[in-house]
Amino acid sequence: MILGQLLGAAAEGGEQPSILFPAIYDIIWGGLSFTIVMLLFWRFVLPRFSAVVAERSEKIAGGIQRAEQLQDEAAAALAQYRAQLHDARAEAARIRSQAEADREAILDQARREAAEVAAAIATQAQAALALERTKVIAELRGEVGAIALDLAGRIVGEAMSDDARARAVIDRFIDGLAEVSSVADAGAVAQDRA
Repeated sequence: MILGQLLGAAAEGGEQPSILFPAIYDIIWGGLSFTIVMLLFWRFVLPRFSAVVAERSEKIAGGIQRAEQLQDEAAAALAQYRAQLHDARAEAARIRSQAEADREAILDQARREAAEVAAAIATQAQAALALERTKVIAELRGEVGAIALDLAGRIVGEAMSDDARARAVIDRFIDGLAEVSSVADAGAVAQDRA
């Protein structure tokens, strides 16, 4: 209706067409061209545009889904890594405690063996000392006996024979000296302790 009034006003005036009010044939050809372009756009361009938009939407949705999947996998791998790290730490602690126990057992065994060796060496040393003492006492008896016979012979003025009776007297004398000596040593030790 408005269009009709505008067209009528332009025709009545017989004037030159205005820029604001184009001629009717321009409106018809423009409308027809617009309709054809719109039909072509709707028929060819719009489906391709819709397909491209749908494909991009699918890629974005697939990318988001893959990203979520990768994030879930990374979280699972991190949890597995942490579990393995915890297990490794627990295993290391167990190995350390086992090594500590083994070390203590080895040290105890070495201490026991050292004590046994020291006791054996002490026993051997005591046996060697006792044997050496017995040997020294036997040698001293022989030498003291010879000296005592010689001294007795000088005192008496005649040579004493080296017989069994003289030897028995000398042995008793030496035993008496040994008893006196051991009593004196025990007294000295008692005084040192006091």
